[in-house]
Amino acid sequence: MLMINIPGRDQLTIEHLVLDFNGTIAFDGKIMEGVKERLIQLAKKIKIYVITADTNGSVHRECEGMPVEVHVIGKKDQLGEKKRFIEGLHSKGTITIGNGTNDEQMFEASDIAFAVLGGEGAATSSLLKSDVVVQHIKDALDLIIKQHRLIATLRK
Repeated sequence: MLMINIPGRDQLTIEHLVLDFNGTIAFDGKIMEGVKERLIQLAKKIKIYVITADTNGSVHRECEGMPVEVHVIGKKDQLGEKKRFIEGLHSKGTITIGNGTNDEQMFEASDIAFAVLGGEGAATSSLLKSDVVVQHIKDALDLIIKQHRLIATLRK
């Protein structure tokens, strides 16, 4: 677990990291460079999930050997499915990272939400629900690994 103490906010105990796949940790269905190493480092402290509609049909192959649990959601009610997944983790102690419209409710249910711009861009509705906006997934993961950066961004 990670303890994050952000001035002006309650101390957070983070137990879960939930990642969208396409457009977030993968581009055109392939895991982006530098992601696996960062997830291995984070998995020593928190449980990591990848939740996706698996548009490219590659999530299981690409995540093989990585310290993540993969959850493929259906084509209908993707916003609701992602939100219910977070709520099933008891939503306390959860960081989420995504970029799409279907991440919006997942962001609302989490303690800290990162929107990733990346090569696919990010849906405006999810940007508005996020706590932090980053250019690349590596930036988001580094903010979690090097918490002093995250604290500097979120303190009130």
